[in-house]
Amino acid sequence: MAKGLAVVGAVAAGLFLRPAPASAATVAAAPAAQGARASASEAAAPRAGARNVVATLANGPKGGDVIDTGDTAWLLTSTALVLFMTLPGLALFYGGLARSGSVLTILMQCMASAAIVTVLWTTVGYSLTFSDAGMKEGVINLGSFIGGFDKTLLKGVESGVVGTIPEALWFCFQLTFAIITPALIVGAFAERMKFSSSVLFMAIWSVLVYYPVGHMVWAGPGSLLGDLNALDFAGGLVVHLTSGVAAMVSCLMVGQRKKATMEPHNLPMAVIGAGMLWVGWFGFNAGSAVSASAAAAMAMAATQIAAAAACLAWSAADWIEHGKPTTVGAISGIVAGLVGITPCAGFVGPIGGLAIGALTALVCRFFVETVKPHFGYDDALDVVGVHGVGGFTGNLLAGVFAAPFFGGNNIAMGMAAQTGVQLVASLVVMAYTAVMTAGILAFVGKVTGGLRASEEEEAAGLDQSSFGETAYRTN
Repeated sequence: MAKGLAVVGAVAAGLFLRPAPASAATVAAAPAAQGARASASEAAAPRAGARNVVATLANGPKGGDVIDTGDTAWLLTSTALVLFMTLPGLALFYGGLARSGSVLTILMQCMASAAIVTVLWTTVGYSLTFSDAGMKEGVINLGSFIGGFDKTLLKGVESGVVGTIPEALWFCFQLTFAIITPALIVGAFAERMKFSSSVLFMAIWSVLVYYPVGHMVWAGPGSLLGDLNALDFAGGLVVHLTSGVAAMVSCLMVGQRKKATMEPHNLPMAVIGAGMLWVGWFGFNAGSAVSASAAAAMAMAATQIAAAAACLAWSAADWIEHGKPTTVGAISGIVAGLVGITPCAGFVGPIGGLAIGALTALVCRFFVETVKPHFGYDDALDVVGVHGVGGFTGNLLAGVFAAPFFGGNNIAMGMAAQTGVQLVASLVVMAYTAVMTAGILAFVGKVTGGLRASEEEEAAGLDQSSFGETAYRTN
C-alpha cells in the first residue's frame, strides 16, 4: 500500500507541481461572484478575488435587482438535481450497501430527513442561516454565529430577490443542501440506531449544528468564517465536514454492530444510487454559481473531472493492492472525488480538478482501508472516511489549487495564507460539530430510552421492528 501511494504521489508531483497559465476558471468565476449585487449587464466583469460566492449572495436581497430568466431556469433545475441526490440517489446508494433487513430503514431515514428538514427550514432554518440581522463586517457579535428571526415562515421572501433570482428559489435551493446533510450521517450508524432516535437526532442536529455552521460560513459580511475569506463554494465545510464529524461521534457513541463486516445486499442498487449522486452533483456544484454562466460551466467541468480522476485513482489503488478493482471501490472513489471538489469547484481549473479528485480519493481510501480497521470504529457506510476525510482534504486543497499558479482564480490571498485560513475554518467547524453532536446524541438517548435497537432487532434487521414491513418477499 505504502509503495503504491508513493508511486502515485511521485506521478502527481510531476503532473501538477508546475506553473500553469490562468485557466478559464479565472474568468469563469467572475459572473457568479457579482450575482446579488450587479445587474445582468455587468456579469462579464472579472472579480477581484475568489470570495465565497454563496456568502456574496447570502446577505439579503436588494430592492430593484432584476430577475434573470436564464439564471432562474438554471437554479430551478439545480434545485431539482440536488433534491434528486437525496431522493432517490443517496437512499439507493446507502440502501444497496446495507443489509436487506435494514434497507427500508435507510430509505425511510432519507425520506424523513427531507420531510423534517423542509418544515424546520420553512419555520426557522432559513432565517437562522441566512438572516443578516445585526451583522457587521469585521465585527464579531452574536450575528457572526447565527441569524435572526426576521425571515421566519419566509417573511418577505415571496417578494424578495437574491442576485438575479427570486428569493423563494434561493430558499428552495439551499433547502436541498440542508436536507442531504443529516441524511448523510445516517450511513455511520446504519443498522443499529432506532428509527425514533435517528429522526429526533436529525431534527435537533439540523437546528443546533447545520444552521449555525451554514451561517458562519455563508451568511455574508459579518459572518465568522466568511470574514476570514474561508472558501467553501458548495459545502465542503457546511455539508461534508459537519456530516463527517457527526458521523464519527455517532460511531463512537452508538457503538459497533454485533457483526460489523457484512457484504452489501444489492450492489447494482448502490451503483445506480452512485450514478444519481454523480448527476445530481452538477446541481450541487454548478448550481452554486447561482447563474447560467461561464462560472457554472467551469464548476461543472471541474466536478466531472474530479469524479473521474477519483474513480480511476481508487480503482488503480485497489488493483495494485488486491490484484483487481472492485465495484465498491469505484463508486466510493466517485463520491470521494465529488466531495473533495465541492468546496473548490468555482475556484479551480482542470489541473485542480484532476489533482483534487485523485488525491482526495487516495486519502479517503487510506482511511477506509487502513485507519478504520486499525482503530475499530464502526463507520458502517464510510461516512467518516469519505465525507469527513474527503471534506477536510478538499477544504485544504482549495487553498492550494485555487491559486493562479495551478490555474485557479484566487488572487485575494496567497496560497499559504489561504491554506492556513482553510485549516482554521475546518478546525473551528470540526470542534463545534463534535461537541454539539455529542450533546445531542446524549440527550436523544435519554429521551428515547437509548440510541440502539435491541440485539434481536439488529440481528434480524431494523425494518420489521421499525415498520412491520420487509423489503423483499420470500414467497
